[in-house]
Amino acid sequence: MTSPVTVISSFLAERIAAADFPSAVYLVAEQGKVMFADALGNAVVEPEKIPAALDTIYDLASLTKPLVTGLLCARRIEIGEVTLDSSVSHYLPEFDRTDKQSITVRHLLTHSSGLPAWRPLYILAKGDRERTLAEIANLELEYKPGTRVVYSDMGFITLGYLLERLTQNPISNLANDELFEALQLHRTFFNPERSVQTGIAACEMGNAYERGTCHDSVPETDFKEYENWRQRLIWGEVHDGNAFFLGGVSGHAGLFSTAFETLSLAHQFLAGQSRLLNAQTCELFSQNMTEGLEEARTIAWQLAATRDSAAGPDLPPDSFGHSGFTGTSCWIDPNQQRVFILLTNRTHARQLPFVNINSVRRRFHSLAVAALK
Repeated sequence: MTSPVTVISSFLAERIAAADFPSAVYLVAEQGKVMFADALGNAVVEPEKIPAALDTIYDLASLTKPLVTGLLCARRIEIGEVTLDSSVSHYLPEFDRTDKQSITVRHLLTHSSGLPAWRPLYILAKGDRERTLAEIANLELEYKPGTRVVYSDMGFITLGYLLERLTQNPISNLANDELFEALQLHRTFFNPERSVQTGIAACEMGNAYERGTCHDSVPETDFKEYENWRQRLIWGEVHDGNAFFLGGVSGHAGLFSTAFETLSLAHQFLAGQSRLLNAQTCELFSQNMTEGLEEARTIAWQLAATRDSAAGPDLPPDSFGHSGFTGTSCWIDPNQQRVFILLTNRTHARQLPFVNINSVRRRFHSLAVAALK
């Protein structure tokens, strides 16, 4: 009889052979126990070949949103330092303007604030980090807050600033003190040390993809004047351009981790597993806070109830998850206490366009659920 690990690994090996991504590390856990895990392919293809291992560190990209920013926000909601329906302008005076006074913390956490999905802040702020929040506040809203769901990096960068203002502490320190050290994570961090580079999966050669997205976002003259594009292999530093501009640390991206340490963070969202949140707070993550809108969203996560979500057909509707642009994902089934982690580096050693791997994620979840049965 074929083992579950063999079935899942064979499928992912097929996708590596098809050049969807050069490496994959996955982990499936149930009731706090790791049931299946494997590492396949090469975490680095160029300038040298380095095989992926179970402890390979990946740029988690937008998994930073729930695993750091969402978790830190949930802790503050739990102790009453902030409420979901608090006005953002109460904490960030930059948002105290007619069109943005109605934006709440809930709106930012559920991508329903009206802020645009993305803008190249490194261009808008003319290279001055201190101008970043003001540039976000100056952006025109694309819809009335609370009436739509439009996934927004701008919203989570704003949440990072809100946490910093609220605590008078950089988000890197908050994450290190309250999350990484509290959970004794040793291969989870922002801005990896150079000494661990060979243990990190590599990303894109230069900023080709992001550079191509800038044309429609900023005036042509501003685009032409910007000269700080990375031409080198992005390996051991954050792939996301805005996070790189912000020093490698932001509310929307910048987190690096392994599959096993990502599991430790994921467990903090499960009642009965969490060491950082109480059961009542954990229940919020299965609550649809955007009923009737484009996506079913909760605090920092997407719900599997969302049509065509990457959860696939075999995760219950109240499961919640997130993906990262670099090719990472984490989905959580709170009722069965299951966690599904798939880390790839789809942006490495590949010509544009990058492959949309949501179909791979769905199939991975289905195979894992079948294996658990």
